[in-house]
Amino acid sequence: MFFVLSKTLGFFAVPSNILISIGMVGLVLLCTRFQRLASWLIVTSLVLLAFVGLSPVGRMVMLPLEQRFPLWDPSGGPPDGIVVLGGTISPEVSLARRAVALNDTAERITVTAELALRYPNAKIIFSGGTGSLFGGQPEAPFAVREFEALGIAHDRIIAEEQSRNTIENAVFSRLLAQPKPGERWLLVTSAFHMPRAIAAFRAADFPVEACPVDWRTRGLRDARRPFTSFTDGLIMTDLAVHEWVGLFAYRLDGKTSELFPAP
Repeated sequence: MFFVLSKTLGFFAVPSNILISIGMVGLVLLCTRFQRLASWLIVTSLVLLAFVGLSPVGRMVMLPLEQRFPLWDPSGGPPDGIVVLGGTISPEVSLARRAVALNDTAERITVTAELALRYPNAKIIFSGGTGSLFGGQPEAPFAVREFEALGIAHDRIIAEEQSRNTIENAVFSRLLAQPKPGERWLLVTSAFHMPRAIAAFRAADFPVEACPVDWRTRGLRDARRPFTSFTDGLIMTDLAVHEWVGLFAYRLDGKTSELFPAP
């Protein structure tokens, strides 16, 4: 029930969807006696879309997420295992093109491959089913193919295909990993997603070390830097707000015990 509700309400948790919906309501009202309200809604929609798309607001909302967890420090010794979260492969495109199609979070795959080659005794768990309400192909089998193509032995890779969201990533990964006291497990995911992922893994009683990748900002110096591309600003704002809404939703629903976990 939580999964269905989260996916349904998720549409309205994306700022660009909300702003476009305001404009669409205005267009509909143009055909009614509420033309003054309609004009106000359309203008409001356009002004806010321009503001969100071009101003630094997207970077300002993203930065606290990306700054929360630093680069992983390898000085503590080699990891026993690495968990990498899905959301980096398009199964439908991969099937259609008969090739693994990575998206803009591809660093989750490439950095994990680098770590796997550097630490040849570490197990690799790729946690990725399908997040679609209507089912579909899981990501994990395609990730296994890509890891093998990058030189990682098949017997080191564990495919977790059941998870539909971050909470399930944590629960199912722990069942597969069966972490023992004293073992070191890394968690690889995008830097902006790391706070919510860490909250979920802590709630699942799976101690992991954050290994963030896929940064979208250069750091605090980007806080005042506007966007030169309207769509880039909207995309970053949508990504960041989606994570903040996810953090609040998990905490309010009791799925996690921390609103904004720290290292």
